[in-house]
Amino acid sequence: MARPEPTDTARETPWVRQPERSNLATLRLMTWISLTFGRPVGRLVLLGISAYFVAFAPKARRASRDYLRRALGREPGLADIARHVHAFASTIHDRVYLLADRFDLFDIEVEGEPLMHDLLGRGEGALLFGAHLGSFEVVRALGRRHPGLRIALTMFEDNARKIKATLEAINPAARPEIIPLGQVDTMLRVRDALEDGQFVGLLADRSLDADETRSVPLLGDTARLPVGAFRMAAMLRHRIVFMAGLYLGGNRYRIRFVELADFSQVERGARAAAVDTALLAYARELERCCRDAPDNWFNFYDFWARSEPTAT
Repeated sequence: MARPEPTDTARETPWVRQPERSNLATLRLMTWISLTFGRPVGRLVLLGISAYFVAFAPKARRASRDYLRRALGREPGLADIARHVHAFASTIHDRVYLLADRFDLFDIEVEGEPLMHDLLGRGEGALLFGAHLGSFEVVRALGRRHPGLRIALTMFEDNARKIKATLEAINPAARPEIIPLGQVDTMLRVRDALEDGQFVGLLADRSLDADETRSVPLLGDTARLPVGAFRMAAMLRHRIVFMAGLYLGGNRYRIRFVELADFSQVERGARAAAVDTALLAYARELERCCRDAPDNWFNFYDFWARSEPTAT
């Protein structure tokens, strides 16, 4: 089995420098339109928003083309890029209904539900490693079938503020527990949540500042993925479950759960090798999702950039 290449360190990852185009006023307006006039009308408005981004976001358009070339195995056309952008816009739009607990509007299938049912039955927590892929909010639909499912989210402080603003605009009652990353007590809070039987979700495909990364095979090339979360799982001796909520078009979603590693069974001396194996397994599942549902990868920047970015 191939091993990840030696650790790299990025001074600043490119996605950090991408400007934030959305704002709270726009979010509130779109929420009002969607909840007042319904999802069909909201999706009509969405077509105009998608067209705007395709026309006036050249960096995102180029990144989309580069990614789709890898995922599709051919040169993508403008229609492919438009579908990619519209899939992203659709998941953002559907967030309005999912956070408002309107799961009845969607056709949701689940792969790997027995795994989650088994973990819940044992009262065991687990780390849910997702990516900027599809919709995380749709995973909450599983809680309707399993009322005991509790998920805490780990995220950087700036993203936590955005999530809080989103929830205040849509459904303040749907406020999840958020564990800020990069704090002195982050690992202790993650440990306490896991020992309380909660699932702790994080997006494992992006790193910030000087986070350590490993180069792994992804879509026919190599990509740097952060290794810190995998090391944390090894230190806490818990399971890692890959998680994705893939958007399949219309009102259809597929939730996917796949176990990547069980560090409770790994001895201390074998942890480094187990971390490498888990990271490669994560990259394989990420690639499988990108092949199965190419329009679901929402890292709209040059993810495969080989040069070291320069801090600004």
